Amino acid sequence: MHLNQKNIRNFSIIAHIDHGKSTLADRLIEITGMLATRDMQEQVLDKMDLERERGITIKLKAVRLIYKAKDGEEYILNLIDTPGHVDFNYEVSRSLAACEGAILVVDATQGVEAQTLANVYLAIDQDLEILPVINKIDLPSARVDEVKTEIEDIIGIEAQEAPMISAKDGINIEEVLEEIVKKVPAPKGDANAPLKALIFDSYYDSYKGVTCYIRVFEGRVFAGMNIRMMATGKEFEVTEVGVNTSKHVPLESIGPGEVGYLTASIKNVKEARVGDTITDALNPTKVALPGYKKVIPMVYSGIYPAEGEDFNTVREALEKLQVNDGALIYEPETSVALGFGF
Repeated sequence: MHLNQKNIRNFSIIAHIDHGKSTLADRLIEITGMLATRDMQEQVLDKMDLERERGITIKLKAVRLIYKAKDGEEYILNLIDTPGHVDFNYEVSRSLAACEGAILVVDATQGVEAQTLANVYLAIDQDLEILPVINKIDLPSARVDEVKTEIEDIIGIEAQEAPMISAKDGINIEEVLEEIVKKVPAPKGDANAPLKALIFDSYYDSYKGVTCYIRVFEGRVFAGMNIRMMATGKEFEVTEVGVNTSKHVPLESIGPGEVGYLTASIKNVKEARVGDTITDALNPTKVALPGYKKVIPMVYSGIYPAEGEDFNTVREALEKLQVNDGALIYEPETSVALGFGF
């Protein structure tokens, strides 16, 4: 089934931490009927236990929603979730590169904050259509008009018409969906050109190997195809391709403008780097998508097991973690005081 590109909308949600980004994502998922209310867990997109526990989005995820708009047409909305924390700046920039639009969620009680700005500038760099949304209007301390003026003065985008919502209480969520359909541009791309797809996230699965979340810009990708990673030059055969609703749904192929996933018996996330371009090994594209950077670690720490005999257990844990996190580098070391560690 080849989708009509004009009915696809790829967008992400950007916000300062705790302004209600994951809650809004949950409401959009609920209102488009992708999950029954009883299946809804708080923060559906935050799959890692650490994300749920701390209420922050670390690894981003993509989910496909189907929305019947007021114009009678059915639209495919691909919501690409981004981390709101400043430490995940590169991940945010890669997920924004997979979109044509971004919803900017601003807390009506807090106004524009530092992290909001950092992510908005990333979105402006990617030339995205930015749709401001004022959240938490149900709170007594909400100062909606002031916040609208703040958005216009500080960021310089029109905000008087911005939907005023309460993601927690589900107020005005439909208005946000209508804004996405009306204002976010449909993706462009030629299905007959050589494959060009962006990896914006990847994770390791012990059964299938690395699963890459991808956005296809040109061409089509299908199971059985030989692909090449343009940053590393490694080649793989695609074993499965599909889209992510509440779970992975395998399809024959995905084409330009679509967001989905692929598996190709990749053993380590270092071979499927975030920001890399996937192309057809037999008919490669000439130029990779811009913006790829090697991820640089930001935090350094020493880890030593409390009991010396746990050294191998810690090493195994780090090996598993490294398979899932391309930015993690570790090396064994010894300390006179602490013994063997990393």
